[in-house]
Amino acid sequence: MTQSVIPNLLRDLTTTKSMNILFISRAYPPVVGGIENQNHALSVWLKRSHSVTTIANHYGKKVLPFFLPYSTLRALLSVSRYDVVLLGDGVLAVVGFFIKLFYPKKPVVSVIHGLDLTYGNSFYQAFWVRCFLPTLDGLIAVSRETLATAITKNIPEEKIVVIPNGVEIEALQGDYVRKDLEKLLGEDLAKKHVLLTTGRLAKRKGAEWFIREVLPSLPETVIYVLAGAGPEEKNIRTAIQDTHKEKQVKMLGRVTDTERNLLLNTADIFIQPNIHISGDMEGFGIAVIEAAACRRPVIAANLEGLKDAIRHDENGLFVDPENAEAFKEAILSLTRDEKKCHALGERALRYTETHYHWNIIARLYTEALQTFIKKTE
Repeated sequence: MTQSVIPNLLRDLTTTKSMNILFISRAYPPVVGGIENQNHALSVWLKRSHSVTTIANHYGKKVLPFFLPYSTLRALLSVSRYDVVLLGDGVLAVVGFFIKLFYPKKPVVSVIHGLDLTYGNSFYQAFWVRCFLPTLDGLIAVSRETLATAITKNIPEEKIVVIPNGVEIEALQGDYVRKDLEKLLGEDLAKKHVLLTTGRLAKRKGAEWFIREVLPSLPETVIYVLAGAGPEEKNIRTAIQDTHKEKQVKMLGRVTDTERNLLLNTADIFIQPNIHISGDMEGFGIAVIEAAACRRPVIAANLEGLKDAIRHDENGLFVDPENAEAFKEAILSLTRDEKKCHALGERALRYTETHYHWNIIARLYTEALQTFIKKTE
């Protein structure tokens, strides 16, 4: 971020009235994931200006049935001491429901991601989406697509504000070189172009589609690296075998933060080839702004929450979803023009600095929470 922006934002934050916040997160490190990282960063950055107590689940989904009643009880016993309760995602709306039941004047706000609204379980839709979420005082949607989806679920628009996910640029960048990438991949990358996708291997991410429909039309000098694990792994491996692309696709599985940062700082192009999947959606697309923060040019499907994360030709290039020819042409336009590729990466960093840095996002959360507090007074 430019030197002129950060100090001004920090001065603004220090003059903002401090709040006493109870933050509840059912997805939190050391468990690895986008929501986990987002919740951790949110709690850390809010603490720079406010008093924040965090009730967090550090053990993943397996303990969620126990964490929900536990966090509800803890919140009910202590909520009177706080100005506002902030829930890390929509699954915790049930906790907020019980807080509002016993403390109707206590402001309760929840962050909502795409799947918080579209998860197809009928029981979840009946209670969480139609009953619990509407009882809360405010919702912070991570994208306009999430907002639009909430409105279709009959959640009042006046209860919702849109704040994108944030990124801490300095924590992602590093002094990594191409030799580091060669060592990680175990391959000489001279005259090779490395495409990268990071994150959970879900169907909507489009990796299988990309391998089947786009990769066969790209030169053999193109290497596609997938860093992450998830339910789509078997289908992706089958696609690799069916297309005989074993030499061009590297599946790394889960990687450490250091390995992720190495990849983000040394790959040539980051791709996000999302496809439309009924009952699922990309709430925002944190991976693309992490790549942009590391000067990677991004090529992404113009779909769902990615439309908030990417601004075409500023921090990436948009391609029509499931358009194999368009993806191929976008990739070749960058691999054939090193100056264009480098320039897009530099623009991507500057755009991320001025739109998604946590200095900015923390300020937006502060303003939103104070607005919701005032509405309940």
